[in-house]
Amino acid sequence: MKRKIVGYAILLLLISITLFPNNVYAATMDDKISSELGTSNISISVRSIDTGNVMYQNNGDVGIKPASTLKLLTAASALEVLGENYRFTTQFYYDGEIKDNVLQGNIYVKGGGDPTLQEENFRTFSSVLKRAGITSISGNLYGDDTMFIGPQLTPGIAKYDESYYYGARTSALTMSPDNEYDSGTIFVQVNANAIGKSPIVQVKPNLSGMVIQNNATSVTASEKDTLKIYREYNTNQVIITGQIPVGNISKEWISLEDPTINTLYAIKNVLKDTGISFSSYSIIDRKTVPSDATLLYTKKSIPLKKLMIPFLKLSNNSIANILVKTMGKEEFGVGSLEHGLQAMNDYGRQLGLQMNEWSLEDGSGMSHNNKITANQLTSLLYLVRNKPYFSVYYNSLPIGGKSDRLVGGSLRERFNTPYLMDRVVAKTGYISGVYTLAGYFKAKSGKQYIFSIMTQNQTSIKLNSIDEVVKTFIDSY
Repeated sequence: MKRKIVGYAILLLLISITLFPNNVYAATMDDKISSELGTSNISISVRSIDTGNVMYQNNGDVGIKPASTLKLLTAASALEVLGENYRFTTQFYYDGEIKDNVLQGNIYVKGGGDPTLQEENFRTFSSVLKRAGITSISGNLYGDDTMFIGPQLTPGIAKYDESYYYGARTSALTMSPDNEYDSGTIFVQVNANAIGKSPIVQVKPNLSGMVIQNNATSVTASEKDTLKIYREYNTNQVIITGQIPVGNISKEWISLEDPTINTLYAIKNVLKDTGISFSSYSIIDRKTVPSDATLLYTKKSIPLKKLMIPFLKLSNNSIANILVKTMGKEEFGVGSLEHGLQAMNDYGRQLGLQMNEWSLEDGSGMSHNNKITANQLTSLLYLVRNKPYFSVYYNSLPIGGKSDRLVGGSLRERFNTPYLMDRVVAKTGYISGVYTLAGYFKAKSGKQYIFSIMTQNQTSIKLNSIDEVVKTFIDSY
């Protein structure tokens, strides 16, 4: 009789493991989550990639600040609304007449939200001007940034954040210093000089209308590096303070005071450096391109499907903000944050998400007023698989343990043991007190699952704790 009871018990266990694996492992996962993340201020979900069913959840329907995992919705919405081949444009115009190589008129730069506008494009424009017979400009340099409306800063950007690339202002006319496309910034590099002297400062693409205040000092190699580079709030003053030891280099991407005006200054500096002169009375300002102006040159960005790589791999806030306003412009004819968020909400509903469980204040995740549930985030990651652009979407996500910056992205130093490498493809998220991760993992069984781990109101860094929970998921399925 005892043997029969034991036999039935084993049979029931096998049935349970086969039909309800989530029940078998739930206790283990609960214990791990409790020890690593606690029991409150969390929302966690694991979903089957085959059926879409939730396999495990812990406060899965509780709204949590998503930080940059919100970019998962922004990216999917942009690929749907704009299309994976969408290209941003910047147009260069002139008015007036050309006489003896002098343009007796003005130059206009019309912004189309292009985050990839760079110094090389300004040099191309110089060549275009020369081909048109222009080597001198008697008029002004104007920027038309009317494609976007509303504040340049998204809600919730802290005063400290506003100095740096992740809090940069958004304009339809902007520029980037390099191919990571942190638009609305300049790149500042500080090299130590001889002991006791001010360090050497290099700026890319150029000063762009900003002013450097170098108050730092070069010190011996054995002394502490206290160098700090920041932009004084609401000014064009870039302040460099502290000390830098001999042999050291410090780098920072500093946000522009006004991307439209600063980009115009950058363009003018490059034009002058390449042999285009301006009248001493020439000014820089905003102005809509006149209807009778002549189009000289159109610069097109890389397609959106390629821009998704730096956007998601490197969690680029500038691109997120530009995408939101561009969606508003394309969908509703108004390039505002509000209309862009409406386009994202509409997309979510059409996809099958419960958008009443999403609260959006921006598209980057920087705002602490954004709220999402883990179950909704995994639902997005399940439903988007049926879209024709899913391969672009999936391949743009960071891959755990891959050291290449544009492959591993924000996960390049996580999940980097031989066992874990390539198993986690996911979007990271971090703002003050908030640590999140959402994407796909390949379990020990070889099957792939969807997951979301969201935490907020944390008093310590939770990256390792989140990774430990993901490892438990991997081993449990």
